[in-house]
Amino acid sequence: MKSRTVVVLGANGRLGSCAVHAFANAGWQVIAQARRMPLGFPPSVRVLDIPLTDTVALARVAGNARAVVHAINPPYAQWQSSALPLAQLGMDLATWIGATFMFPGNVYNFGTSMPERLREDTPQHPTTRKGHVRHAIEQAIAARSSDVHVPMRSVLIRAGDFFGSGRGSWFDLVIVKSLAAGRLIYPGPLDQPHAWAYLPDLARAFVAAADRHDLPRQCTLHFPGHTLTGKHLLDGLERAARSIGAMPSDGVLKRGGMPWRLIRAGGLFVPAWREIAEMEYLWRQPHCLDGDHIAKVLGPLPSTTLDDALRAALLELGFGSA
Repeated sequence: MKSRTVVVLGANGRLGSCAVHAFANAGWQVIAQARRMPLGFPPSVRVLDIPLTDTVALARVAGNARAVVHAINPPYAQWQSSALPLAQLGMDLATWIGATFMFPGNVYNFGTSMPERLREDTPQHPTTRKGHVRHAIEQAIAARSSDVHVPMRSVLIRAGDFFGSGRGSWFDLVIVKSLAAGRLIYPGPLDQPHAWAYLPDLARAFVAAADRHDLPRQCTLHFPGHTLTGKHLLDGLERAARSIGAMPSDGVLKRGGMPWRLIRAGGLFVPAWREIAEMEYLWRQPHCLDGDHIAKVLGPLPSTTLDDALRAALLELGFGSA
């Protein structure tokens, strides 16, 4: 019988750190694999600096774990070369120890023609480099899960753009980057719905799925999160900034857009800009994640209100005060 133990791969990252806390708070024994010693983890968490490439050493420590959460996310410019091999290594570990492989999916694999409402069975037509990588990872997970010799259990939870719990997403790198200077930036039209995932809520969804013993061998779920137009998000951010004293002295937050033409031109010389420009369509193509199936499978999930989530996210980024 597998113990209520989880291995979190990439525990230093935003989702990884949230998963560590969510599982620990739910009473799980947590093994956190990280390249450097994280700060602020509960004392019960066991931290390993064993590299992901050393499957044997990781398996020796994690052999009785019930779940492996793959929270490793390479930088945009390294996706094509690293994302699939890293996911394969995570699957190797889960298969070796007989644990459920848990992976955070996103909407890239649906492509530029994706419908507005995305369900688990929506056809995938990736049209970008990163979309093809995501599609390849999902195909690899499906192949492992259906292997007739050593099948791997898997849970894939697709979600929108992350916000909350630190830095490293569109939210902090673009939208609120200039908040201290009295400016918000939105990458697309203000009237199009866009899918967002507040990371602490998403992490709790992973815990809820890991606690279930009756899920299909290969389970795909859509985490609905918050679906917001640009106007709704910026209005919410203004309310949050006002509530924590992060408004500029004149009490006005200016709003601006992304210089996409300049970014596309710069992408000819700067690889990171090229990768960013490739994702412009996500801000113009309306989309949301249908949450009907995950609600049926897992039941009601904890959901932080938008205002509370935005307030917490801004405080974590160092804006204002509680």
